[in-house]
Amino acid sequence: MIKYREFKIFSETPLSKKAAELFSDELKNRLSDITVEYCEKSKANFAFEHDDTLSKDSYRIDCAENCISVFASGIRGFIFGFGMFLRKIEKDGEAIILADNISGTYVPDKAIRGHQIGYRTTPNTYDAWSYEDYRRYYLDMMFFGSNTVEHIPYERGVSKRNRLMKYDEEEFLVKATEMADEFDLDVSLWHPNNDGETVEFAAERRGKLYEKIPRLNVVFPPGGDPGEYPPEEFVLRCREIAKAAKASHPDVQMWPSAQQPHSFPDWGVRFITEMEKLPDEINGVIIGPNKAFPIDELRRRLPAKYPLRLYPDITHNVRCEYPVHFDRDDWHFALTTGLSRECTNPRPREYRLIHRLTRPYVVGSVSYSEGITDDVNKAVWADMDFFPDCDLNTTLLDYCRLFFFGADAQKAADGIMLLELNWQCDPAENPSIDNTLRLFKELSADYPFLNDNWRFLQLLMRAKCDWVLRRRRLFELELIKKATREIRNGNLEIAKSILLADFDDNYKKERDDITALAKRLFELIGLQSDIENYCADNWERGAILETMDLPITDRKWLLGRLDAAAETSDAQSYMLKILDRNKVDSDEYYFSVALNGLEQCGVSQTGEVYMNFQGDRPNVNNGQMPVCMFKVYDNLTFKCKIGGLTADCDYTLRITYANRKIDSHSHKITVNGNLIYEGTQFGGESDESYDKAMLCDGFVSASYTIHKETLVNGCAELEISEPEMGVMFSEFIIKKKI
Repeated sequence: MIKYREFKIFSETPLSKKAAELFSDELKNRLSDITVEYCEKSKANFAFEHDDTLSKDSYRIDCAENCISVFASGIRGFIFGFGMFLRKIEKDGEAIILADNISGTYVPDKAIRGHQIGYRTTPNTYDAWSYEDYRRYYLDMMFFGSNTVEHIPYERGVSKRNRLMKYDEEEFLVKATEMADEFDLDVSLWHPNNDGETVEFAAERRGKLYEKIPRLNVVFPPGGDPGEYPPEEFVLRCREIAKAAKASHPDVQMWPSAQQPHSFPDWGVRFITEMEKLPDEINGVIIGPNKAFPIDELRRRLPAKYPLRLYPDITHNVRCEYPVHFDRDDWHFALTTGLSRECTNPRPREYRLIHRLTRPYVVGSVSYSEGITDDVNKAVWADMDFFPDCDLNTTLLDYCRLFFFGADAQKAADGIMLLELNWQCDPAENPSIDNTLRLFKELSADYPFLNDNWRFLQLLMRAKCDWVLRRRRLFELELIKKATREIRNGNLEIAKSILLADFDDNYKKERDDITALAKRLFELIGLQSDIENYCADNWERGAILETMDLPITDRKWLLGRLDAAAETSDAQSYMLKILDRNKVDSDEYYFSVALNGLEQCGVSQTGEVYMNFQGDRPNVNNGQMPVCMFKVYDNLTFKCKIGGLTADCDYTLRITYANRKIDSHSHKITVNGNLIYEGTQFGGESDESYDKAMLCDGFVSASYTIHKETLVNGCAELEISEPEMGVMFSEFIIKKKI
């Protein structure tokens, strides 16, 4: 174990001297009393040495008894090298200790390793940043081996500058690419074809922009999301834009993505046909959200000439390519509601699985990101691209040593892992959430300097959010239990008073802390936790203050039903129907996507399931919707295995659909392969009185008869399908036909 109180640094070439200056700044940021001086090689205890035999992405570290030497062929490798040193040092009083022997040659597994950090209004952070903020973040990403940054010009050819943005987007783009070039970071541009321009004018306009950019390595036009061009025109545009880009950047590469526009169901097949013509203007293909084919199929179909680059979404939690628990989509609706789409979301274990599933097919990745809420995921993903078999605990330890220098790195790393485990089930059933908050509070108390560290504060805020959602759910479920008893006894006013009970002081303090932390995070790093005060683009762009207090139980819905009951002639009967909304006998069946989860279907769904979650939508989850409707399943087909029905009885199947009207004549329902319904959308029998009492705006129910002849010894294999636009439903119930 080597201990440092002073650094004597040797560097000789201009690039190694630049690296030495950057390294010196990093040391002084960690320990103000550390001594740094530059000296000749014989007196150095840290050296930067040039080695032309190494690639620009590789580096070597030699830990001799008296001197650590970092060898690289350029500034990129030097930054990677001293970044590795910074990842392994710990504080010992006023000295620095190197925790591990880091000698060795480091060669990355993947050629492309980066993140999208576009300066536009959409992100929850980046649009509030200065040039220095970006420069700082470039280095932070490079310490985990990133070699690419991806930026975004005007998305539709015009500025959408908001009140937070210090610069015009394309004015910023020029400076940002200049700073990237300083560190030898490759620059990729996500530049969609969605502005309605002719092919010629689009290429000309882009060519003029590219002339202004100091460095441009890759142009990435998405095939869709946005963009609604047929594949033939899309490929033509890519070819022409590539020619225009090469006029000012001869080595620039064109990497379009195989992201399919919704308006062209056969887009993928036609895109492959175009690529089979082997256009030389295209260098590779990107795969990301709304992909035309699964990654293995795209790799098989695409000519071998074209490598694949992954565009992984590491920033979103719901309504996205990789929702929380992507392989089963069972993130509990209470957490999804309060935390929404872009909260702070360390998911190291899950992204390791995704990386392992995609790694064999790609030459690397540039992640999709909308701010700093995914900061841990950036480090984890980049580390896996460099070291594919890296240990997660080691990566998180490095993250905590690097960014929480002087704190207990293992304890902080454990806290990050616990935040992911907080999301395993219903928060009311997860006491680990309490332990997670306790750990972060201890870190906050033991290491006060962390309370000015934006990375730590957003983890602390997430721990508090999880705790608040757990406590609120426990409290309200108990109220509902007591109120239900009073309603069944006819004491509606008592029930209402129970449901109106207030939270205790401890809950209120933690909830207030979340608001205070949101303010501090905006001051420190520009994190935008609401729309009015912090200029979040909209409620799902990291604006957790817009969603934290939305209903996560049926408390508010029941209060609304009690008010509605007071307007009826028989309030007691009305409320009993409300309480028994989902009640079934032992030989009947109720299923809610939100309450039961797809795993209870007894069969894996085919195709790509999209969970169109409703609970975090402030205009929808306003007390008018019961929690059983929060999740809307969206897929071409739905299957469920059901048992325990009575064999000699007809049943009624009632399905609650999202009321998105489409011109379909192929809506189909079968039980055990027997046709129950086929025809226009929904069909069946409607019940306006049921819909008014039990559903909310935007939903309708339809009922169908299941004849006893279709059942097999009380078993039913239910399938609902619509082959073009898909089926969107939240629940169904099967009850004996009266």
